[in-house]
Amino acid sequence: MPYKRILVAVDLTEEAEEVLTAAQNAASDNDATLSACSIIRPLARTYGGLDMANVVSGMPFEEEMRTQATSKLVKLADEFGIKSSDAHVRMGSPAAEIRALAEELEADLIVIGTHGRQGLGLLLGSTANAVLHGVGCDVLVVKIHPEDA
Repeated sequence: MPYKRILVAVDLTEEAEEVLTAAQNAASDNDATLSACSIIRPLARTYGGLDMANVVSGMPFEEEMRTQATSKLVKLADEFGIKSSDAHVRMGSPAAEIRALAEELEADLIVIGTHGRQGLGLLLGSTANAVLHGVGCDVLVVKIHPEDA
């Protein structure tokens, strides 16, 4: 069964291009619509052991993070033929937000990268593993190949 709607999740590092290429190939092979997303962890969650509520509430750090991430994602999306309206930046838990967006978009395939250095028996990274469990569609996990390896 061919895929119709593919969601690619990237972390906006240099390695995102490898994941985007795999997603673009899958979209092309299936004549599917391709959407991209990047998830920002809220500062209060990133520094969970510290009380960041007073610091975060008075400063626009998270909004600046969202603005920068949106700019980077839209630029990357354009390079891979993805419309800016199909580039989504969200704030929250990466796995939960990726799963929720896939459901909203009615995606039938999620493409995500992994370094495979940690987590489930060195098979999947923690985000890729968390996305895989509890999602209602197929997941293509792309093994990231760092240039220095």
